[in-house]
Amino acid sequence: MNFQEFKASVANKDLAAPPAGLSKSLQALWFSHRGDWDHAHTLAQEADSADGDWVHAYLHRVEGDPANASYWYHRARKPVCTDSLPLEWEAIAAALTSEA
Repeated sequence: MNFQEFKASVANKDLAAPPAGLSKSLQALWFSHRGDWDHAHTLAQEADSADGDWVHAYLHRVEGDPANASYWYHRARKPVCTDSLPLEWEAIAAALTSEA
């Protein structure tokens, strides 16, 4: 799935869940964009990968916990993001869909 298809799936209100075949990291981003932080957080934890750690960092920024986010950025080997949350979501989604 490419980035535009992923964004379209998030915007499609007829979908109750992300399309099949997405990584746990992309599923976490999908649910995060839909406002289901708890489910997104669980999926990011289950991802057990650098990508999952990156999404996990983003989610703790959403939560308003910069110290915890910093820890997860370090684990993901990513710099602490200071972009707006929507810009960071797009950057992560674009990166992860290009790897799919």
